[in-house]
Amino acid sequence: MLKKLGVLGIGKSGIAAANLAVKLGYEVFASDSGRKRGIKELDKKVRTEFGGHTNEILNSGLIIKSPGIHSEIPVLRKAAKRGIEVISELAFSVRNSKYKKIIAITGTNGKTTTTDLTGKIIKAAYKDSIVTGNIGFPLADKALQTSKNTLITMELSSYQLEDTPDFRPDVSVLLNITPDHLEHHKTMARYVKAKENVFLNQRPGDYAVINFDDKICRRIASKTKAKKVFFSKKPLKNGVYYEKGKIFIHIGNAKVCIKPEINIPGMHNVENILAATAASFCAGAKPAIIERVISSYKGVEHRIEFTRSISGADYYNDSKSTNVDSTRVALEAFKGNILLIMGGLDKGAPYTPLAALVKDRVKKIFLIGSSSDKIKKDLAGADFTDSGNIENAVTDAYHAAIKGDIVLLSPACASFDQFQNFEERGKIFKKLVNNLQLTNNN
Repeated sequence: MLKKLGVLGIGKSGIAAANLAVKLGYEVFASDSGRKRGIKELDKKVRTEFGGHTNEILNSGLIIKSPGIHSEIPVLRKAAKRGIEVISELAFSVRNSKYKKIIAITGTNGKTTTTDLTGKIIKAAYKDSIVTGNIGFPLADKALQTSKNTLITMELSSYQLEDTPDFRPDVSVLLNITPDHLEHHKTMARYVKAKENVFLNQRPGDYAVINFDDKICRRIASKTKAKKVFFSKKPLKNGVYYEKGKIFIHIGNAKVCIKPEINIPGMHNVENILAATAASFCAGAKPAIIERVISSYKGVEHRIEFTRSISGADYYNDSKSTNVDSTRVALEAFKGNILLIMGGLDKGAPYTPLAALVKDRVKKIFLIGSSSDKIKKDLAGADFTDSGNIENAVTDAYHAAIKGDIVLLSPACASFDQFQNFEERGKIFKKLVNNLQLTNNN
C-alpha cells in the first residue's frame, strides 16, 4: 500500500514537492485555497482540490506546507491535533537529497545577488554544484539528481526558514535584518526568529557568515554554535572586510588579500560580495577563483539593473526592491536627480524611513498600486504623481525626465496587487522603457 502524503499549496514549490513525492512512491493529494486552474507541470498521478482545504488532506501521514501559508489555518490546527507531521518543501527536499555541503543564504535584502554570485564561485571551484531555493528552482526539482559530491547553494526566505526549524547547513549566511513581511509574521520578533533558523542547528565544525555592520545580526550571532565569520565594510581583526578596493580574508590561519574588479553599483553590493567571498572561502573555494568570478560578475536581473539611456536620462529596473529598506539601498546608490516609480501591495512597514533620502535625492515620485495613499501620507512633502499603473508611470516619468536624471523603478512594495511577481513587474517595466521613443520633448 502506498504511503499517503499531502501538499498544501499548489504553487511552484508545492508542485515540485508533489512531483518528488510521486517519484519516491507516495500517493499524493494536493490542496489549494485558490481557484481551479490547469497545472501542466504537476504529475498526473497527483489528486487535487481547489477553492479551499477539506479534511481529505488529513488522511496523509505527512503534510508538506508551501511557504507563506499560515500555520494557524484551521486544517493545520486539525493536523496538529492528530499528530500529523507538517514540514516545508525545503525540509522534505533536504531529507531526500545527497550532498557534500549546503550553503544557505538569507537576509532581508541582497539574498539573490549574494546567492547568485556565491553559486557562480562554487560552480567555478566544484563541477558538481547547484543553486536553488528562493532563486531559480525548488530543491525538490533536483533532489534525486544530487550526489554525495554535490555542493548546494540556496537562497532562503523567512517563510521557508519558519517552517524548517531543524535545518542545518554547513555554511550559513545572514546578510541583514530589517522590517519585512510583517503582514505574515505579525511581529518583528517572530520575523527575526525565523531568520535565526538558518544557523541555530549548526555545530562547532560549521561556519556562520554574519554581517558585523548590522546590529541585529551581530546581536543574535551568539545563538549559533558554528564558527562565526563576520564580514564588514570596515577593517576587522578576524573575518572578511573591504578597504580601499581590496578584500581581506582573515579566517582561521588564512591571511589573504584579493583585488577584484567590482562591476555592480552601490555599497550594499560590496556587502553582498563580502558575504559571497566569505561563504565561498569557507566552502573551500580558492582566493584566485573568488577574485576571478567577482571581477566578471555583472549582477542579477531586477536588482538596480541598468535598462536604457534616453536623451541623457538613465533608466534602472529595481523591481526586486519589495520592501522599504531595499528601496533605501537603491536611492543611496545614486547621488540625486531621481524620478522614482514606487508603490504596489503594502507589506505593513512604514515608508517614513525614506523621507530624508527622498527629500535629498528624489525630484518626483510616480505612484502605482494599492499603497499610494499610505506612501503619500508617510512621505508628505514629496512631489507626487498618481500614475496608477506601471504603463502610465513609465510614460509620466519619460515626459518629466531631462538629461542627467535617473528614472528608477524601486517600488518598496510587493507586486501582487497588479502582477504575478516582481519578475513580471520588472520585465514589463523594461519592455515599456525599450519601447519608448529615442527623444522626448525636454
